[in-house]
Amino acid sequence: MSNVFLKIVLATLVFMASFGGYSQKRMKIPPYLKKGDKVALVCTARKFFPEDAQPAIELLKSWGLEVKLGKTIGLDSCQLGGTDKERAADFQEMLDDESIKAIWCARGGYGTVRIIDSLDFTKFKKHPKWIMGFSDVTVLHSHLNTLGIASLHSIMPFTVPKAPEEVKETLRKALFGEKLKYVVEAKGYELQGKAKGQLVGGNLSILYSLLGSKSSLDTKDKILFIEDLDEYLYHIDRMMQNLKRNGYLEHLKGLIVGGMTDMHDNEIPFGQNEVGIITEIAKHYNIPVCFYFPAGHVKDNRTLVLGKEVEFEVNQSEIILEFKN
Repeated sequence: MSNVFLKIVLATLVFMASFGGYSQKRMKIPPYLKKGDKVALVCTARKFFPEDAQPAIELLKSWGLEVKLGKTIGLDSCQLGGTDKERAADFQEMLDDESIKAIWCARGGYGTVRIIDSLDFTKFKKHPKWIMGFSDVTVLHSHLNTLGIASLHSIMPFTVPKAPEEVKETLRKALFGEKLKYVVEAKGYELQGKAKGQLVGGNLSILYSLLGSKSSLDTKDKILFIEDLDEYLYHIDRMMQNLKRNGYLEHLKGLIVGGMTDMHDNEIPFGQNEVGIITEIAKHYNIPVCFYFPAGHVKDNRTLVLGKEVEFEVNQSEIILEFKN
């Protein structure tokens, strides 16, 4: 083996190590917004009507942004905002429209997974834009992460009317590229530590449902965020056990548990709450873990830039999450 070839191999290995290998590749950060930019509102899941969109429209306009309502806003197909074909076509139009700088999914529920394989991200990958939302929008967040493009886990038009002003402000800051750093009080049952890495994740049930598909996350050397709503405790355990068995937790740098809202138990109790279930599994990985971080199906649903590098610290008194520019 020649010295030149050895040098090339060593240089390649050093380069990969500096980014943690493929899983730590640099993510594309869509261009931040500026006043006058246009944001599209669309339905990828449950239906949403124009009159309900007014608070979100007013919010965007107060930030100096223009708004375009997608063709799916106002469509009614049982639970969904239009048929699968209509929702896919509307989203595709907004992906390809260069005048649209961000796409805000109107609400969650269920339905995004029914259209994900119909979408063509070819043009989007060359000219990425912000895609925003939470809950069922995790399908898009996870798929975009596999494409190497960051996205915003945030409130949606459906939740704007009940969102506190400070929560809306976190979305504005994220969209316009301003500094994001969250410091919240520790609850006392966290697993302490410090970590750096890309933030990935979203709704636990959705991540669980995507396992084995081409939209499934790569979590190696990353910090995983999870949250959920209206689940039985035994099913939280089932999902966490599945993530564990699929290697999702094996090389994590940290775990952020957001809202675990309206959890249920059976007539015969499971024997652990969500904190106990997750701690029992996570404690074996020697990583920082926090609970009830203000994001998810909670009123205090702060914006998270998924795919961005963060510094995460859990100590005796505080939980700190800082997004790096």
